[in-house]
Amino acid sequence: MDKSVANRYIPIGMMLFALFFGAGNLIFPASMGQSAGANVWYALLGFCITGVGLPLLSIMAVGYSGCGDLQEAASRVHPWYGLFFTFVAYSAIGPCFAIPRTGTVAFEIGVVPFLSQDQLALGLPIFLAGFFLVNFWLSASPQKLVDRIGRILTPALVLTILLLIIQSFISPLGEPQAPSKAYATPVVAAVQGVLDGYNTLDAIAAFVFATLIIDVVREECHLTNPSEITRQVYKSGAIAVILLAAIYIFIAKIGAESVPAIGMQPTGAPVLAESAKILFGNVGAIILSVIVLLACLSTAIGLTTCCAAYFLKLTKCLNYVAWVAIFSVISFLIGMFGLQTIVASTVPVLMFIYPLAVVLIVLLFTHKFFGGRQCVYAWTVALTFVMALINGFETAGIKSEALESVLTNYLPMHTLGLGWIWFAAAGYIIGLIWMKCVPAKH
Repeated sequence: MDKSVANRYIPIGMMLFALFFGAGNLIFPASMGQSAGANVWYALLGFCITGVGLPLLSIMAVGYSGCGDLQEAASRVHPWYGLFFTFVAYSAIGPCFAIPRTGTVAFEIGVVPFLSQDQLALGLPIFLAGFFLVNFWLSASPQKLVDRIGRILTPALVLTILLLIIQSFISPLGEPQAPSKAYATPVVAAVQGVLDGYNTLDAIAAFVFATLIIDVVREECHLTNPSEITRQVYKSGAIAVILLAAIYIFIAKIGAESVPAIGMQPTGAPVLAESAKILFGNVGAIILSVIVLLACLSTAIGLTTCCAAYFLKLTKCLNYVAWVAIFSVISFLIGMFGLQTIVASTVPVLMFIYPLAVVLIVLLFTHKFFGGRQCVYAWTVALTFVMALINGFETAGIKSEALESVLTNYLPMHTLGLGWIWFAAAGYIIGLIWMKCVPAKH
């Protein structure tokens, strides 16, 4: 590989960072920092595993697999499962959670600090109506202008956050407080950080972005070998990982130090907004508000166009503009529940889908080890599915006390939300045994 081709991983890495880095992601390390307090650094270790490491592995796994998209990769389990998993993934990063979240984050950071308490109830529907109307207008007719705005907004947002971080060192908001119960010890804090990283949704989004990144690597670097593509994606991903991790670390630090100044906040949005007010005054808060608002809009447009194109391809009914309209309306309606409700209601779905995403990554990477036999895919996913479903229901408050007692007493790490690992390992082993005992059908 010549030097000019080898050096292309830097701009590709910056592109990957821009895809992952959305204004919405900023609220989670900020909120985690407040709750983790003195144990924030341990929580960050876990957060970076799922919020930074897993997205990179998702893209690498799809690249290594040679599959054209997420549905093709997940269909190695079974075609129906491929359809199911892809549908859930697009719904999660689209109209059910991520798109409404962009609107509510923009409202919480960009508008709420400048409204009185009496104006909030009326302000939310008015703002969201305008936000998703603009989202529909720009998504219905995608043009290069939107892409150019996105390329300007990401550096502007990063620069603003960097200034916020630098100012937090010059004028610290306070000292980290005692951690909350969920982060009481270093080990517990690290595990909770892993679960907090789920909220970014980036590991799921990475499966969707993978096709785009891999195509760029193929075209820019003129590669066809899956292992070479994976290696180049890894180099590009290292750039994105370093940038993401650095921003998450310092935002979490600001969150941890903010409690004495602004008190505990229900989400990370007011943490950032109020911290900006203290560190930069009203002018700084206004600048942050405008950039976050536009960055959220840019993210919403990208997700809406992506989801509309997929559902048009999947259903082959209506048309692209109709799907954009549907998703904009759904996102508005869900956004009306508010950021705190959206974040809370997302958790059960994440507890269900993330274990399935992790085992798919492992299976794609070890595909050659077991000769790509479907039985290994099926057994691993099937047993993981059972435990992931139980985790999802339990997180939603739907559980059997008897089953919960058995799992708590006999399944290690169940209370930490990681008991599915043993089910996944058991499914993988059973699949390998099945592969040895049952000959492949030709």
